Amino acid sequence: MELSAFIFWDTDYTKIDWQKKARYVLERVVMFGTANDWRTSLKYYGKEKILSELQQSKILDAKCVSFLSCIFNVPKEDFRCYTNNQSENIHWNF
Repeated sequence: MELSAFIFWDTDYTKIDWQKKARYVLERVVMFGTANDWRTSLKYYGKEKILSELQQSKILDAKCVSFLSCIFNVPKEDFRCYTNNQSENIHWNF
């Protein structure tokens, strides 16, 4: 699969196992990827796999959850990171 290497700045891009690390890859695509990365992921994983993986994510921010909620037409409450978010704002909120 060909995705933007810059979204995996902390990982050796050539050694990513696209199937085993699907959630990690999809989190990075949604948070930091381009529109082309999103389209490539949709073709590779399919809507069902993307939705099931990202609903279990613990690290997506509110913007990502809103985007996914609109794209897949599911309530925000169906996302684990939406229902289990931090009770306090983080100190360095940029």
